Amino acid sequence: MAPGKGILAADESTGTIGKRFEPIGVENTEENRRFYREMLVTTPGLSQYVSGFLVFEETLFHKSSDGVPLAEIARKNGMIVGIKVDKGTVPIAGTDGEVVVQGHDDLAKRCATYYAAGARFAKWRAVINISASGAPSDLAIKLNTEGLARYASICQQNGLVPIVEPEILMDGAHSIEVSAAVTQKVLAAQYKALADHHVLLEGTLLKPNMVRPGETSGAPFSAADIARATVRVLQHTLPVAVPGVTFLSGGMSEEDATKALDAINRFEGKKPWGLTFSYGRALQQTVLKTWAGKKENAAAAQKALMVRAKANSDAALGKYDGSAASAEASQSNFQSNYTY
Repeated sequence: MAPGKGILAADESTGTIGKRFEPIGVENTEENRRFYREMLVTTPGLSQYVSGFLVFEETLFHKSSDGVPLAEIARKNGMIVGIKVDKGTVPIAGTDGEVVVQGHDDLAKRCATYYAAGARFAKWRAVINISASGAPSDLAIKLNTEGLARYASICQQNGLVPIVEPEILMDGAHSIEVSAAVTQKVLAAQYKALADHHVLLEGTLLKPNMVRPGETSGAPFSAADIARATVRVLQHTLPVAVPGVTFLSGGMSEEDATKALDAINRFEGKKPWGLTFSYGRALQQTVLKTWAGKKENAAAAQKALMVRAKANSDAALGKYDGSAASAEASQSNFQSNYTY
């Protein structure tokens, strides 16, 4: 949570990174995945803007072309290594497509292994959707917030800082007011669950969605609208003991995600936490297209990453000037019912 720094979320599962590679014509092989993540973590000067490198389990144990563990490279380059620890979603019976996250059974053992490999924080993404049929149900909220609290407790028992991520998906035609009401209800339940599980809030981070209308609502909104609604919800629900918020981009374009973060930090009001980024798609979209699977493009791709990282660093300080805007960065990253 150092001022002006955030997290690079490079924790896509094997299947999800394949979806990233497909549009640029890159085969989803282990070597291509390893090379791509090595390219990210070895970007010169990245730690000026990025303090955390969040990875998938496979990457934690990968080594560079020179035989050095990528986790060690990240540490030497001034970044803390984090690990995605959930095992994806399963349906909740009797609901309209709602899901709950699995992965608790062997989590303590895995956390100990990840700590030994160099990880110092973790992430668990719960998925909440809004629908005309009444979702999110009370059952889905309860199961997902309790699951996150249990995960957080297990992480802290094993020396890892848990990032708590109850994501309200952008899917739907709901208004920004509905999004705010649902986000507030979920976060209130989340911090009740964390308290019930005796989680030390000072040793956690929150990774929430920004509050905005559903993707198909058609309602006009600005970055300032997102900032007002998002900060207000956090003021109503987030204890001051929590050191910071590392927002997800949720499928917004690179530029829109940066502008929204900037507006949140410019918003006048009580904000006793750090407010920064933990972006995946909103940091990597241009990088992937620049790289295109070619080793000779690696340096250019790293420069593209630095452009976006600096832009989001400026946004985390509330001083982004729009200098990183481009046609490429304005393309939406939205994917319906997005999963990892």
